[in-house]
Amino acid sequence: MTDNLKMSSTSAEVKRNLCQKCQGWRKLCGHGICPILAKAQSIAEIQKTFTKTDFFGASPPGFFVGEYGYPRVSIGPLVPPVASEDTSIYDAEEQWIFKTMEEIIGYRSALVRGKKTISVKKAKEPGHRLLETTQELVMSSKPVDTEMSFIKRPKLELVFSPRVPPAGPSGVIKQARLTENPKVPQVVDKVVSDIDLKAINGIIKLYDDKINQRHITRLLSAGLFGVKKNRKLVPTTWSITAVDDILGKRYWKRIIHNPWINKVKIFHYKALGNLVVIFLYPSAWMFEAFEYWFFGSSDAMAVDWETWRGRKTYAKDVAGAYYCTRLEVLEYLDMIQRQAGCFLFMEVDKEWIPCGVWRFREIAKEALKQQPILADTLEDGFLELRKIIRYPLEKYLERSNTYKILRKQETLEQFFPKDVQG
Repeated sequence: MTDNLKMSSTSAEVKRNLCQKCQGWRKLCGHGICPILAKAQSIAEIQKTFTKTDFFGASPPGFFVGEYGYPRVSIGPLVPPVASEDTSIYDAEEQWIFKTMEEIIGYRSALVRGKKTISVKKAKEPGHRLLETTQELVMSSKPVDTEMSFIKRPKLELVFSPRVPPAGPSGVIKQARLTENPKVPQVVDKVVSDIDLKAINGIIKLYDDKINQRHITRLLSAGLFGVKKNRKLVPTTWSITAVDDILGKRYWKRIIHNPWINKVKIFHYKALGNLVVIFLYPSAWMFEAFEYWFFGSSDAMAVDWETWRGRKTYAKDVAGAYYCTRLEVLEYLDMIQRQAGCFLFMEVDKEWIPCGVWRFREIAKEALKQQPILADTLEDGFLELRKIIRYPLEKYLERSNTYKILRKQETLEQFFPKDVQG
């Protein structure tokens, strides 16, 4: 993974996510009662459940690697106090856009997180018992019954992040043990066992073999990809974006020589207070993502972009949402064997609670399943677009870099090189 993807929460993300700064008591959003705590009514009852230091439950499977203190990080499994049941929904982000915020917070707040601080380099060194146990766990495609014991009773601190879903109580773990054999797909076992296979090739191999992207992210985070001497633990927030970026670049290389689409196509979908609009137009590959929050600071828009040359630096304004939505658009274009320019709009209503970028990935994926609105010209497409988005299109275009490029050219063909026109 490239160093420019090793990012903690950016200032732009913090600026747009008052919940991350407020944590429920400073009332920065102006509400008299914190909407997070009001919606998470089950938290008090959950707190009563965790009155002991020993737990037994079926991990979804779940695993988390922190980024604080890197290269010494906190690692551990996520286990709800529910045994021998299908708990996969607790970590199944791809199913959540059809759930309520109360349900999602309920799933996550029920996950007990074990924590132990170790060096990221331990991934290539055998002998660390907790790490070996959790690495076995994350290889599984099904929930795994797991025992955990803690030094002290886990403490509930529900933290809301712009990049990852929250987790419930956490505590320093004494030991962990799997009480059943993990169900490991053969291709996962083969890739993990290949200590000469580069991480990028392993990620692409598993994705092509229909291994769930969330599963691939866990494996990367647990240090199970790559040449043996280079294997390291990867903080969960970094691994999410790294996988999106690796897969996105793979599709980008495949689509840049395809012929252009011949009409404007507009896809859109809304869930959980988040609207995603994908506006594709005839062009060589260009991508620009806009994220606008209808609460927070007075200037709550984030913008990042690229042309057919691709992107070399981290998209620090839109951050993780840029990479996960770009992947969905590129995968769609690869499927139809075309290339296009894309304006991607993400609008966030007040009802949303920061729980990670997964929702933009899944909403974009759902949008691309819908029947698109078609238009013959860019301006006709803009007329249709105005009916969908809430924030004024003119304000988006004022901040747009790719629109400025389009306006400067008499025709698109004069700007883009002949070898990418298809």
